[in-house]
Amino acid sequence: MPRSARTASLLAAALLATVIPSAAASAAETVPRIDLTVLVVDDGGSAVEAITSELRSTGVPYRRVDLADSGRPVITAGFLSDTVSGRPRAKYQGVVLPHESAFGPDSAEQAALTAYEKTFGVPQVDAYTWAHPGVGLDYTSEGGLSGPLDGAAASVTAAGRAGPFRHLDGPLTFEDNDPAIAESYGYAGRPREGYTSYLDIPVDGGGRASLIGEYAHDGRRELVVTFAYNQYQRQFRALARGIVEWLTQGVHLGQSRSYFSVHVDDVLAPDARWDTARNCTPGDFDCVGGDGEGENPVRMTAEDARYAAAWQKSSGFTLDMVYNGGQGEQWKTEHGGTDPLAAQLIADRAQYRWVNHTYTHPFLGCVQDNTTVPWQCAENATGATLWTSRSVISGQIRDNHNWAVAKGISVDRTELVTGEHSGLKTLPQQGADNPNLAGALADNGVKWIASDNSREPRQRAVGAAKTVPRHPMNVYYNVGTAAEMADEYNWIYTSRADGGSGICESNPASTCLPAPLDTATGYASHIVPQEARTALSHVVANDPRPHYVHQSNLAEERILYPVLDRVLADYRALFADNTPLVNPRQRDVGTELNRRAAWEQALAAGQVAAYRIGTTVTVKAPAGVTAPITVPEGTRKQLLLGTAVFGTAYAGTRSAWTAPEPLQSATTLRLPTV
Repeated sequence: MPRSARTASLLAAALLATVIPSAAASAAETVPRIDLTVLVVDDGGSAVEAITSELRSTGVPYRRVDLADSGRPVITAGFLSDTVSGRPRAKYQGVVLPHESAFGPDSAEQAALTAYEKTFGVPQVDAYTWAHPGVGLDYTSEGGLSGPLDGAAASVTAAGRAGPFRHLDGPLTFEDNDPAIAESYGYAGRPREGYTSYLDIPVDGGGRASLIGEYAHDGRRELVVTFAYNQYQRQFRALARGIVEWLTQGVHLGQSRSYFSVHVDDVLAPDARWDTARNCTPGDFDCVGGDGEGENPVRMTAEDARYAAAWQKSSGFTLDMVYNGGQGEQWKTEHGGTDPLAAQLIADRAQYRWVNHTYTHPFLGCVQDNTTVPWQCAENATGATLWTSRSVISGQIRDNHNWAVAKGISVDRTELVTGEHSGLKTLPQQGADNPNLAGALADNGVKWIASDNSREPRQRAVGAAKTVPRHPMNVYYNVGTAAEMADEYNWIYTSRADGGSGICESNPASTCLPAPLDTATGYASHIVPQEARTALSHVVANDPRPHYVHQSNLAEERILYPVLDRVLADYRALFADNTPLVNPRQRDVGTELNRRAAWEQALAAGQVAAYRIGTTVTVKAPAGVTAPITVPEGTRKQLLLGTAVFGTAYAGTRSAWTAPEPLQSATTLRLPTV
């Protein structure tokens, strides 16, 4: 038989095998179908909202039942299950309750839920309860403890590390951000029969008592959590992945990573310096006198560049150098025709990632009228806004890219960061994008343009390109020393009575410091831990958005490194080696956010069908939409002929964005048999 005929015959056989039921399949119809959706029963408390936020941010489908809604559905057998093509169907793979008996212990709804969980083996999370025999624990008066947990050192047990919390190393310290405020409260009880502790804490009199564990009883399984929390606290964020893995038995839609990348803007450019006497930055519109970058600017040296390369190697972390080639050339011209900084960075070019920041860093939005403070958009005689032209924007992008190519620097032309994110809308002065921006991006093949997450946290289109929101780090662009940083921080965050600007008093989103920081010690004692904590909160929340700082923060006293060292050290102390930091570049972040938006839209429109029957998982999504799926190690993806290992290993599971193979209408995964 010719090879082409053999191939056609095999393909036909494979296709027939997917549509002709076998006798074995008929006999297996009693194996239930479990839909990959979570039922969330919400009482409005912070614990349920925290778990819901984890489901939402990782792409796990869920249905929320609001207990405060008089028109909510009643929990009955019909609400929870039915039959599809003769096969029993469980509509939910897991249940989140505020506590173990959210509907009342003797209610019909609680009885229906209990029967459902027994019948289909569906697990239940008790989001926050107290230690008592009804959840498999002794009362706290019987060798346990109750009270504030701020600063308490808990540990993931051996059972937790072998099970749903295998992404953690073991120790877990509860946050204590303000000694004057109780931030966490809990009940730690000693386990009874049927209870397996996953997180425990030492108690007076010796031994340990549990804060999280599994209670197996009466043919059901409950994950019992006996401390209060919210979605922002580090202890919850560290445990959230494991709660979802336990709830879904390790098979669910959605995926999660710990992302951390740092853009260093203005590389090769000088940055203006904060004036500690005038409390402003020379060169800014609201600072009278001085010429900013020409007056004692902050700029890296060749030694700073060598330090950056060495730090990267020792820390195992790569920085993104967001560069202005024209600024470097201008500096060279003004300083005798040499630039040791540029020479060193170019020599070490392969050690960094590089991102286009435009050639000379001009403002690319409307033409700025600087005769007023704050500035406003200039207008022509007819009152129309004057805009930076397409040719100017395009030239800035093109010339900077060509500069890098000529220096042997590898740069991705699809990525761009404009100076001050200009060209994009800048409220309140510029309420719309520069209408010439989208065309200039297209001229240069730009697909991903950075935006400021504090202004625009959602990705959006700019012509054919998409934005990539970036988190600003509170390490200022206009300082080179810790004392300068603390001085400017004091100006922003102290009251007028304490010598500050009072901005914190008039801004409802801000909080004033109780007293000014000591400029000699305040950066290390207050700002570093606070900024590291903020950055780490993004890292552990499945947030891929980059953080951005400026080259000045790598110069002089190199004040950025203590923040980065703290983030890396805290993360690596908490998470196991199987859960490494993911350090994506800008295009990868853009792609991730774009996929998430399409996935969220498909879920909201009810266009996704996903279920498990025994060891087979089936996922159907609209054409062109890739699905995020997380499954146990050993899972294989069904191909037209044979199978292949599925996904990428992460946190003890395998996960990926995936779509059906050619000639398939759904993604099919084969789970490992136990």
